Amino acid sequence: MTARSDELPRRWPAEHVTTPREAYIWCERYARRQDENFTVVSRFLPRKLRRHFFAVYAFCRYTDNLGDEAEGDRLALLDAWQSEFEDALAGNATRPLMVALARTIERCQIPTDPFLRLIEANRMDQRVTRFSTYDDLLEYCNYSATPVGQMVLAVLGYHDAERIALSDATCIGLQLANFWQDLSVDIEEGRVYLPQEDLARFGCSEDQIVDARFDANFERLMRFEVQRARDLFAQGSELEAKVDRKVRTDIRLFRLGGEAILDAIEAAGYDTLSARPRVTRAAKARLALGNGVRIALGI
Repeated sequence: MTARSDELPRRWPAEHVTTPREAYIWCERYARRQDENFTVVSRFLPRKLRRHFFAVYAFCRYTDNLGDEAEGDRLALLDAWQSEFEDALAGNATRPLMVALARTIERCQIPTDPFLRLIEANRMDQRVTRFSTYDDLLEYCNYSATPVGQMVLAVLGYHDAERIALSDATCIGLQLANFWQDLSVDIEEGRVYLPQEDLARFGCSEDQIVDARFDANFERLMRFEVQRARDLFAQGSELEAKVDRKVRTDIRLFRLGGEAILDAIEAAGYDTLSARPRVTRAAKARLALGNGVRIALGI
């Protein structure tokens, strides 16, 4: 899949400098065009925070699109993207996304490290396609997944180590759930996120993934990996009681969205080779309805 021209890191001419309001509108429109397993910014989120969520999400998605879909030298594109990010923080933003993001970073006092780590994760994607151990995969997730939760927490006004650790657990769980869901897609890009030690432990091989040969061994492997992700979600769920009730629903939705992916994998009999399990519209609607009820009850 090729990234659209408006998703590539080009600098905008000076005359296209936009107002903050227009920049945030751009970020929202961009976010709503993306195909995600769950709603990124729900209507339950306080209105004053939504624009910041959209700005952060737009940066994350834009960066991932560069690393996954852009044509040409992706490492060079990511380097240019980081330079543009740093220029924006210095007050030289011209692209709408960067105009909005620089304002959000300043208003919400978000550290720059998570943004830089996310860019680095996409550089890693160009160099690393296999992970020997689960610990190696977790280290990668510290670049690709945990920065997103840390950005979100900062938007909500939280910067403490306890909440960050719980957020990290949820984000790693969500990253793993996406990895297990996308096995049949990632292999087409030459990437295997299942740890090599786990493939060997359960008597599976990469050839199985390439040939989409699902068997009892692979089912046992996926049961094991799905449970790993569920354990992380259970750990991270403690965060929901440690944030303001007004934003608790959106934090919960991140977890429930990930668990819905795992449910879809289970519903497919753990066969993520023949096709990519998808979270259905009905499942998404149930998530939204269930959270609406919880809000009405003040839970």
